[in-house]
Amino acid sequence: MSQSDWIDKDFYKVLGVSKDANEKEITKKYRKLARKYHPDANAGDSKAEEKFKNISAAYDVIGDTEKRQEYDELRRLGPAAGGFGGFTPGQGGAGRTINFDNIDLGDLFGGVFGRGRSGTGAQRATAPTKGNDLESSLHLSFDDAVKGVTTSVHLISDAPCSTCGGSGSKPGTTPVTCSRCAGRGVLDDNQGMFSFSQPCPQCGGRGKVITDKCPSCQGSGLERKTRLVKLRVPPGVKNGQKIKLKGRGGPGRDGGPAGDLYVTIDVAPHKVFGRKGSNLTVTVPVSFAQATLGAKVKAPTIDGSTVTLKIPAGTHCGKTFRVKGRGVQSKSKTGDLLVTIDITVPTSLNDEQREAIEALDQAFGRPSPSNSSDNSSRESTEAG
Repeated sequence: MSQSDWIDKDFYKVLGVSKDANEKEITKKYRKLARKYHPDANAGDSKAEEKFKNISAAYDVIGDTEKRQEYDELRRLGPAAGGFGGFTPGQGGAGRTINFDNIDLGDLFGGVFGRGRSGTGAQRATAPTKGNDLESSLHLSFDDAVKGVTTSVHLISDAPCSTCGGSGSKPGTTPVTCSRCAGRGVLDDNQGMFSFSQPCPQCGGRGKVITDKCPSCQGSGLERKTRLVKLRVPPGVKNGQKIKLKGRGGPGRDGGPAGDLYVTIDVAPHKVFGRKGSNLTVTVPVSFAQATLGAKVKAPTIDGSTVTLKIPAGTHCGKTFRVKGRGVQSKSKTGDLLVTIDITVPTSLNDEQREAIEALDQAFGRPSPSNSSDNSSRESTEAG
């Protein structure tokens, strides 16, 4: 996407957020839409893929604080606004045409807001620039998050044009030095004691002019590309955690390094296990007789095996036992398995069973409130 599209496209509308939305709201909405329209979840659906591209493009801009400020300012001024060093978008100082596809709006607004004084603009215009940081999400099963996994992230982003190698020029040709700024990328404007600089309108601040554009990318040097980025997810990764992949983001400019890729982990819930930090949780059902008389019961573990617990006589429902070292294993620590006892109560009884329970009730008698309170207090100190 060329940056001239910033004027025409309402990225807030694409993401379905208000212009006053904060970064957290924007990121939350992007992740929700990205999960819904991700190509992995909509195989063969071209409309969903196009929707995903538009969502990603919108988030690349308004999800970045600096880009968002420039985008808001550009849309406020509009395509016919003036005030940029004596020229208006679309026209040069002497009726020259400015191609917005070749203008880096970060450099343009950098000059407007005072970041291009006394030669610093010249240095920035021609110096290598790091590519944009990108963000994606990865959906993992509970088991993969606990054990770790090697997988790939499906990413749609800008990449150097495969036809011209990112130069923007037709193969066999090269950009020429801009005659107006002599390759500096900026023009100086002396105002008495002060000297200001602004991006050269002829070359868009790049210092070079493409005379014969690449037919594939139309001179931008970029193409929208689908790629798979391989990554190793370490054991014990948490839901919402971000993994940084250095140099796997957007391509750099003028020989600059690529940006970084930040992958946010989305962990699916498990049918049996839960998680509290590095500890795993599980509930094990026992009968009334087992809880009353004491018993040995088996509890499942995340690796598919079982551990045997010896529960003492008089164990109450909700009591938790700790099994050391059977939780989440990571580089920093190993958690435990927390086993909570759930006493099952039969929902239907035959005559013989009912008589037996009634006889047991008569044999024990009904406990007084004071005794019940003492037992509850004593068990609370044993739990955990």
